[in-house]
Amino acid sequence: MNIFLISLNVAILLLLILGLYYMQKKQVSFSKRVFTGLGLGIIFGYLLHLIYGTEHEVTAGTLDWFSIVGNGYVKLLQMVVIPLIFISIVGAFTKLKLTKNIGKISFLVVGILIGTTAISAAVGIGSALGFGLDGIELSAGEAENARNEQLQERVGTVENMTIPQQILQFIPSNPFLDFTGARATSTIAVVFFAAIIGMGYLGVKRKEPEHAELFAKIIDSIYSIVMRVVTLILRLTPYGILAIIAKVAATSNYDAIMKLGTFVVASYVALAVVFIIHLLLLFFAKLNPVNYVKKGLPTLTFAFTSRTSAGTLPMTIKSQTKDFGVSEGIANFAGSFGLTIGQNGCAGVYPAMLAVMVAPAAGIDPTSPSFLISLILVVAISSFGVAGVGGGATFAALIVLSVMNLPITIVALLISVEPLIDMGRTAVNVSGAMTSGILTSKATGEFENEVYQQKDVVEV
Repeated sequence: MNIFLISLNVAILLLLILGLYYMQKKQVSFSKRVFTGLGLGIIFGYLLHLIYGTEHEVTAGTLDWFSIVGNGYVKLLQMVVIPLIFISIVGAFTKLKLTKNIGKISFLVVGILIGTTAISAAVGIGSALGFGLDGIELSAGEAENARNEQLQERVGTVENMTIPQQILQFIPSNPFLDFTGARATSTIAVVFFAAIIGMGYLGVKRKEPEHAELFAKIIDSIYSIVMRVVTLILRLTPYGILAIIAKVAATSNYDAIMKLGTFVVASYVALAVVFIIHLLLLFFAKLNPVNYVKKGLPTLTFAFTSRTSAGTLPMTIKSQTKDFGVSEGIANFAGSFGLTIGQNGCAGVYPAMLAVMVAPAAGIDPTSPSFLISLILVVAISSFGVAGVGGGATFAALIVLSVMNLPITIVALLISVEPLIDMGRTAVNVSGAMTSGILTSKATGEFENEVYQQKDVVEV
C-alpha cells in the first residue's frame, strides 16, 4: 500500500513538472514559471504534511524520490560554481576588465559587505529588543539537548582560531584541492588563485604577446562552454524550486514554529528591514529599487527555497550581469566574496539577535551602549572570518557568543525553527552580495545603466 501511495505522490509531482514544461513551451516568462513552481510546491507539500505527517514512511519515501529533482538541481548548480568563478575571473583579466580597478573593486566589495553586516547587526539588535525576546524562556527537548552536545564539542575550534588564522585560510596552499571544494574557504581560495593567474597573464602579455593571445583564446572558448552549461542548468529552476519547497512544506515542524512564533516573526521583521536597506542603498545610488526587486526575485526565491548561497551563485552572477548590468569580473568577485564574508542574514542579523537574547542570563544589560557597540563591532569583524570555521549562521553565532563570553546553549534551543529562518537569511545574504556588486560596478564606472533599466528578466 505504501508503495502505491508513494508512486501516486511521485506521479503527481511529474504531472506538475509537465505543467511547468507546458508553460515553458507556451513561452510564459521565467519569473512566472518560478513563482508557479513555488506556489504549487507549497500547496503540494502542505497537503502531504496534512495527510501523512512529517514522520510517516510514505512522506519519507515520497521525499526521497522528490530529492532527485530538488537536491539533484542544487547539486548541478554547485557543480558549476568553482569552474564558473575561476574561468570568469581569469576571463575578466584576459578581456582587460579588471586590470585598472582590481584593488578598488576588492576594497569596495568587501567594504560594502562588512558595512552592511554591521548595519544588519544593529537591525537584529533593534528587533530583539523591540519584540522583547528573552532566551531564558526557551526550553530544551531531546533534539535540543543533542544539538547542544554537538555544539559544545565544536565550540573549541571556534574559540581557538584567531582572525589572522581565519584570514590565512583564504590563501590556497593547494589550489587543486580547493577546486574540489574540500575546504570551507575553497571558494575564496579559488578567487585568489584566479586573480594570481590573471596577473600572471598580464605579465606574459607584455613580454610574450603571442603566448598570451593563445591563452586568451583558450580561456574565451572555455568560458563560452561553461556559460552554456550554466544556462542549461538554470532552465531547470522552476522544477527544482517545485521539489525543494514541497519538501520544506511537508517536513516543517509547525507546532514548534507556533511555540517560537515571536522569534520567527522578529527574525523576519529584521530581515525585511535589512532588505529595505539594500533597496535604499540602490535608491541613493540613483537606481530604481523596483527594477531590482522585480528582476532579482527569481534568484532570491531560489535562495529562499534552497537555503544555499553557494548553490545560488550561478543565478546570482547571471542576475548581476544579464539583468542589472554589472561587469562579469565584479559580479564574480561580489558573488564569491558574498558566500563567506559579510553575510547580512547569517553573520549579521542572527548572531546579534541571539547575543541580545542571552545577555541577561550572563548578567549583562542588553541595552547598555558599551555592550551594543562591542556587539556590532564583533559581528562585523567575525563576519570576515566565518568561512574559516566552516561557515553558516550556527558558526557565526558561536563565534560572536564565544567572543562576547555569552552562553552558546541558545543556538541549540532554536533548532526546530532553524530551517524556516534560514530560508530568509539565505535570501538576504544573496541580496547583500548582489547589492555590493551593483554598487561597486556603479562606483567604478563598469555599470551598464541601460541594462539595469530594462524591466523584464533576461530569459535563460
